Amino acid sequence: MNTRINLPAYEMKIREEGNTRQIFDPIRKKYVALTPEEWVRQHFINLLVTHKNYPIGLLAVEHPVKVNNMQQRVDIVAFNKQGKPTLVVECKAPEVKLTRETYAQAARYNLSLKANYLVVTNGVTHFCSKIDNESKKFYPLTDIPQYGQLSEEENR
Repeated sequence: MNTRINLPAYEMKIREEGNTRQIFDPIRKKYVALTPEEWVRQHFINLLVTHKNYPIGLLAVEHPVKVNNMQQRVDIVAFNKQGKPTLVVECKAPEVKLTRETYAQAARYNLSLKANYLVVTNGVTHFCSKIDNESKKFYPLTDIPQYGQLSEEENR
């Protein structure tokens, strides 16, 4: 995949299976189809684990969530040590422009999860917000928080 993204490079495991290129997903512990969105997702997982110190065992990929009585899947969810979602990440392909609707989609996924941080990324641009779930207010951040920077309440 020759798509230029704004995430740290890493040594990924890629293989050819028939006519399909696949990338190894360390969360699901299997090879999955290498789509542009998956390229972004795997690079973002690497960012979280290698550069932001999120424990790999506390990450979920394509986590099921119900939105308006319809089953959906959240790209990445990070949990605290008690199993409470703390960070929700919605990944898009690099050519997908991030809009208010993209952010609203991720916010809808978070209605039932109630994580305190929300990230939307296409691998080139990343938007991160801290969420006050009581007031439903979003506070833009300039960077994705380190796992250790999450508040005491979130890490308990």
